[in-house]
Amino acid sequence: MSYVKEQMIGGAFLVNDLKMEEMTTPEDFTDEHHMIAKTTEEFIDKEVLPKMELLENQGLKYTVDLLKKAGELGLLSADIPKAYGGLALDAISSSLITEKFSVAGGFSISHSGHVGIGSLPIIFFGSEAQKERYLPKLATGELLAAYALTEPAAGSDALGTRTTAKLNDAGTHYILNGEKQFITNAGFADVFVVYAKIDGKDFSAFIVERDFPGVSTGSEEKKMGLKSSSTRTLVLEEAQVPVENLLGEKGRGHIIAFNILNVGRSKLAISSVGAAKRAIELATTYTNGREQFGKTISSFSLTQQKLATMAVNLYAHESAVYRTVGLFKNRIRNLTEEHSGKEVAKAIATYQIECSINKFTCTELLDDVVDEALQLHGGYGFVQEYEIERMYRDSRINRIFEGTNEINRILVPRQLLKLASDKKLLLFDKKEQMYKELLNPIERGDMDSLAKEKIMLKKAKQIFLYVANHIHDTYKDTLVLEQELLVYLANMVAEIYNMESTILRTEKALHATGEEKNKLKVLYTEVFVQEALERIVKHAKQSLLSIGEDETLLEVLSVLDELIRQVTVNVLQKKRDIAKKIIEAEKYIV
Repeated sequence: MSYVKEQMIGGAFLVNDLKMEEMTTPEDFTDEHHMIAKTTEEFIDKEVLPKMELLENQGLKYTVDLLKKAGELGLLSADIPKAYGGLALDAISSSLITEKFSVAGGFSISHSGHVGIGSLPIIFFGSEAQKERYLPKLATGELLAAYALTEPAAGSDALGTRTTAKLNDAGTHYILNGEKQFITNAGFADVFVVYAKIDGKDFSAFIVERDFPGVSTGSEEKKMGLKSSSTRTLVLEEAQVPVENLLGEKGRGHIIAFNILNVGRSKLAISSVGAAKRAIELATTYTNGREQFGKTISSFSLTQQKLATMAVNLYAHESAVYRTVGLFKNRIRNLTEEHSGKEVAKAIATYQIECSINKFTCTELLDDVVDEALQLHGGYGFVQEYEIERMYRDSRINRIFEGTNEINRILVPRQLLKLASDKKLLLFDKKEQMYKELLNPIERGDMDSLAKEKIMLKKAKQIFLYVANHIHDTYKDTLVLEQELLVYLANMVAEIYNMESTILRTEKALHATGEEKNKLKVLYTEVFVQEALERIVKHAKQSLLSIGEDETLLEVLSVLDELIRQVTVNVLQKKRDIAKKIIEAEKYIV
């Protein structure tokens, strides 16, 4: 099997080594990509941020106006085909728009709710008539969209929806009854993608217009954060939806819902990366200007450690999310010119493991970064006058959006188990080989730049495969019920993905422009890989100890301890060197 074919499978990075040439990085962005990013950034800086106070006070009129202005600039139509008035930009361009919107807090959620989960179901699964009716107006902002899946009794269990749909006697309309909760953009959306069970059993999707009889919304939710976005309950009381507004096939709504969630998770991860960059900028600017004990706060080594840790982890997660976007881009590019939206959604779904990894790691990265950034502001960080206060409140919901982080962690190993069971991913076919490789001592050749990190990555994969095999053999079919162990496995998988993404990005940069221009990237990589391996060993130990001890396990545990002793280096000075660069630039740089 060729390398390219192997990489068509999500999770293949666990058993195959990616080549740097196949890795998409921010350094690969074209002039067109940078132009789109700049256009978006200028729109946010000039149009949105000056109105943040109005938006934060539930000025929905301003939200609608700004979304329409974004439509005039093409910032609502990146994913819409040209045939329906869109720009049909590539996945990187669409992602950069999402990243640049992220600094606008709740307004960025209004934007993503419209262009992402609101419009994509129609783009991917709409009939020709539905696309012609809705997409041109969604592209300009003449119509604004929302996504209605969650219910009071059906959150993570989306298929447990109680909203019903019944065909009327004339066969012209479906009659929908039920409530959808926590619906972003509900205060002003013209079009809702709504999920309901036809005759109480066939889970299906519908395009529901605000003006349809029986459609209404509740009052605005009083939220902890994202105050500049609209969040309301969508109420359906004998709502009349024309039969032609059934989206996709009857009883196949889960296909739409789960595919759209993959995209939503990816975009949420990218948005988290963008917001984390802003938080680091705020933290470095503040600590450079704030003096205590006759010195700037940024001159204290503990401050530097915090800033460096933020930047190190951001570099790794930024590398991982754009690697994933590159996988989307390459997979979609291989489709025929006549590909349907369904094929695009299926192509993206190939990497649902990577989407879930990005979602839970990047949203937690953002929470960590804004928490430390607020801490560095001291008491001022708790005051609304300072932007970091809003960012702190806004970030918390991200770990709940698009499937909770707990759900996403459980999805990763479950999907891996399915791929292994179907023989699409060979996780459990070389157990003895994995055991021997894990016990083999580290072979040290010429220790060129990143050589040590590549050794650690190789060992990390061996550790995971050994632990996964041992746990699988112990629990077999009941492993899916051992949620704590599934989370340990998911954490190891995520660390490996981020380690490899970091190494390959830096290796590619070194190959392109040399070591002198990439010293900071090398430092980021050295620190992240070291600390990630330590976390993997911790998860591995806990996983194995939960099963029980025997001679083989004790030997493996001893090997893990020895491994850490062999590769551990003092990262303190490396973090100080990183911090100096970040503090000087007053922002995250590479």
